[in-house]
Order: sequence, then C-alpha cells, then structure tokens
Amino acid sequence: MFTTRPELAGTFGMVASTHWLASATGMAVLEDGGNAFDAAVAAGFVLQVAEPHLCGPAGQVPGLFVTADDPTPRALASQGPSPAGATPGHFASLGLAMIPGSGLLPATVPGAWDGWLMLLRDYGTKPLREVLSYAIGYARNGVPLVSRVGDTISAVSRLFTEHWPTSAALWMPDGKPASGLHRNPALADTWERLLREAESVSGREAQIDAGRRAWSQGFVAEAIDEFSRQAFRDDSGRDHAGLLTGDDLASWSASYEDPAFADVGDWRLLKMGGWTQGPALLQQALLLHGFRDELSYVDGVPSERTVHLAVEAAKLAFADREAWYGDTDVPLDVLLSASYTDERRALITDTASPGLRPGDARGPARLPAILDSLQGVQVEGGATGEPTVGPQGQTRGDTVHLDVVDAAGNLVSLTPSGGWLQSSPTIPSLGFCLDSRGQMFWLEQGLPNSLAPRKRPRITLSPSLALRDGVPTLAFGTPGGDQQDQWQLCFWLAHVYGGLNLQESIDSPAWHTNAFPSSFYPRSWAPRELVAESRLGSSTLDALRARGHVVVDAGDWALGRLSAVSRSSGMLRAAANARGMQGYAAGR
Repeated sequence: MFTTRPELAGTFGMVASTHWLASATGMAVLEDGGNAFDAAVAAGFVLQVAEPHLCGPAGQVPGLFVTADDPTPRALASQGPSPAGATPGHFASLGLAMIPGSGLLPATVPGAWDGWLMLLRDYGTKPLREVLSYAIGYARNGVPLVSRVGDTISAVSRLFTEHWPTSAALWMPDGKPASGLHRNPALADTWERLLREAESVSGREAQIDAGRRAWSQGFVAEAIDEFSRQAFRDDSGRDHAGLLTGDDLASWSASYEDPAFADVGDWRLLKMGGWTQGPALLQQALLLHGFRDELSYVDGVPSERTVHLAVEAAKLAFADREAWYGDTDVPLDVLLSASYTDERRALITDTASPGLRPGDARGPARLPAILDSLQGVQVEGGATGEPTVGPQGQTRGDTVHLDVVDAAGNLVSLTPSGGWLQSSPTIPSLGFCLDSRGQMFWLEQGLPNSLAPRKRPRITLSPSLALRDGVPTLAFGTPGGDQQDQWQLCFWLAHVYGGLNLQESIDSPAWHTNAFPSSFYPRSWAPRELVAESRLGSSTLDALRARGHVVVDAGDWALGRLSAVSRSSGMLRAAANARGMQGYAAGR
C-alpha cells in the first residue's frame, strides 16, 4: 500500500510526536545520553511552546510507561482536580446549566508541571535544567509557529481584543495574529525563576522537588490565585471570576496508578483508568475481537463490514462511558468481563443503531437528563474552549501526543493537553493561561462524572501501551478529544488484524462517529453520524449509508493525528501522522 513516509527502524532510540521540534528535541536528549523519560520530558516542554494552541504549562499530562528494569506497566496521573470552591451550588447561583468551555470558571488545578517533574525525578537521569533548556530557548529566542496557531488566534481575535487584553498582548502583536518566529519572554522568565528556586538546594532529586514546590506553593500559585479573582468573558456570553486558589494548588500533587487493561488474543492492551475515557478503547477491542474473522483489509483499506462493526462497537462503549465512567468507583470488572462483552456484542446488528444504549453494569444505567436537548447544538460565538474536531472532520486543534522508546527498553506514551492559548486569558506575569478541563463535568448530580469539589473530570486524554505475549511492545496515541479512542481503534484494527506496520496503520483510512455527547461545551451529539475519510472508497461509503449511517465525507486525509513506537526482537520502530503536515518520527 501507499504510505506517506517509511516506518522508521533502528536500534538506538525512537521518538514520535505531533510536532517535529518535539521529536528532534527528544532525539537530541537521547543522543546526549538521556533515557526515554529524559527525552519525553524535554519534548513535552517544547510542545508547550511549539503547539501553544494544543497544550500549555497549566495543562495536564496522563501517561503510560514501562521501564527497562521492570516490565510492569504504570500510569502517570497528572490531571489536577476541580477547585474546592467548584460546587454545583456556585454554578446554580450563576444561572448556568453547563460549565463554560472557556474563561476562568472551568479551570482545574494545573497538573503538567508536577507530573513532568515527578516522572523526571523518578525515572529520568538528567538534571531539570538540562531537559528544560530546550523549551526555554524556544520561548526566549523564538519558535517558528505553524499556521494553525495563527488560524486559532484569528478565530478568537475579537474575544482577545475586546475581553482578554492580556492574551491579545501576547498573541496579537501589532493587532495581528502571531506568525513566524514568536517569542514568549514572560514564560521563559517563569521557567528560569523556577530553575533558580530549584537550584537553591543540592542534589538532583531535591532540586526537582524544590521546583515542584516553587510552582504549587510559591510564586506561580500566588499569581494564579490573584489572577483568578478577576472576571473575564467566557462562552456563556458573560464575565465570570475563577475559583482556583493557591490552596487548591498546594493541596494536590501528581501520582502513579495501575492502568486498566484487557487481554485481546496474544496482546494485553493498557489504558488509563475509568476516571478517563481510556477504557472505552478496551471495550471496543474486546467487542471486536469476537468479530475477528470478519475484519479485513485490502491494500491497507478496511472493508465496509469492518468499519460498520467498529462504529457500532464504539457506540456501545461510549454509551457506557457516559453512564459509568468518572472519578469514582467505576465497575470495570463488569464492563471488561467476558460475559458483559458477549451480551453487548449481541446488540450489534447489520444496521446503524439510532441511540445511546448503555448496559446495566451495576444496576440500571443512568444518562444525563439534558442529553436529548443537546443533539445538534452548535457553538454560538465566544471562546472555543478545546477546539475539537468539527462535524466535517476539520480540526481547529486539540491536544498533542508523544511516544518514546530507547535501546534499554524504556517505553513511554504521553498525551499532554490543556492550557490552550484560546481556553483562558493569559496571566501576564507567567506567560501562560489556565486550562478549561472542568467543562467536562456534568452539573446534574448523581452521575459518575458529576461536578464535586476537588474531583477529577473524566478526561478524553488517552495514551495507549500494549504488551505482546507479556513483553512491552507498543506505545501509541493521538490528539482528538472524544475521537482519540476511535482513531486509536482504527490504528489497532489495522495493525493487529490487518497486519499493517506502524506507518501503514497510521496512513490507513480513518473514521469516527459523533453518535454520543461531546465531552466539551456545548456537549453536542448527532445520532447515526459517521465521519469518514473518502479513501475508504465511494462504494464503501454508499454501503454504509445503506446500513443507516449518516455519512459525512471528511476528505482524503483528515482524521487522526497518531504517532507510535514499538520494540520487538531488538528492533525499534516508529511512525507518525502526515495529516496536518507537522507530526514526525525520528530515530536511528
């Protein structure tokens, strides 16, 4: 089959990410004697400068990894919780039925800094200054902005000029969207000050911990606390002050968790836990393994039957996401069990299902009462929150992803996000803005993902790791909001059942359904809607329409932003997405 680029192969190290500067940075760290964790942290900070419309310093970074010394997979949980003041009563007093997708109200505790530093402390080898120097250099001296940054700024330029003047000052110099070589000296100053405070103590690990405290208990927390007292316009159409305080930052730190997993043939697929949407990929993989004899690819293109079965499995898994997932006691033991999977698989027929059908995993399933009113709802101006995939498959940005493997056997998959330049007004003294991840909560109470103080939202961020015959083998992931675990399913089916290599699996035509509510304001959804790349073929698209799918042709190369690395029989491999023309893999 045709591929946009070769699958890379080597023995030294591989980095794959959504931006060439991050991949090059990761390789530079590996060449300088760092391991996969050093490389990932350095690349992650560069992504905050190179793709500021997709991730930022005040965002979050979930990850999955294994080390060369221990093949036991671990999860990095660095999504901060809601503020202590984020009560349903507060939002009710403001007359809001949903949490806005932008501004200060949806901010959660920034988690990225603490998560990156904890990962570096525990599994890396380099001093903090060395891994952070690449990002500081780009912030201080300038980073070449991709055109999509300017497009994003243009989309919210009126908001910036009329309501968010600090953002306009940073991202609209001379009144025009930033382009070319862009500098953020305030961010460089923030990082340099954090380094100075970290280096006031001796020892690598002690310095990293001092840097963590300087953020959560020092000048960064103080600046966030002060700025959050001000009121700014959000996409409710009104001005609101924030809820985040210094106490919220000081009371939280990143942690490690056991991943969720499912055994699928000779693979063990691993995801973040049920407080994320990650297990939805596990449910889809289990459902479709029962149809494995019907899944087929010809010259890298899936059959119409393969796409139909995948879409119907996605509807079932994401209906369960709505009913059961959240930062609570999620019944994954039931949702991932063979008996439950068999019951759910029996619901898949030859025609497109019309609605959400969660299963009764632990008593009767319950969905948010507001869902029916959200079908087909469109954003009415204002800020864009997380600019996820549009109904025609266009992306206005969303998230980033990176995967790293080294010769020793360290393997890591990370999906940083949040703190997008368009999500919240810039804090001028820090050079970055807060995140808006709190929009993912429901204000209706009694649901797994209902808002509560100091609770994590059910995030869409969803890195993946896989073991084959018990051996850590594969790391992959993609940006894409709710589509992440559908586009990863496209990759999984192509690689595992289609026999395609990493690059072929990424380049294979992709699809997703919008037949469940978005995790992002205004939470719209479209039953039966199937967005697909036209490379599936007109006959396949027509056959899917005949089954009852409302097919939207997204164009030839529109869906998915995947990257992947693997390690098998002493060979390291990597691949990255060519759609959007900025994702690259590097290695030797």
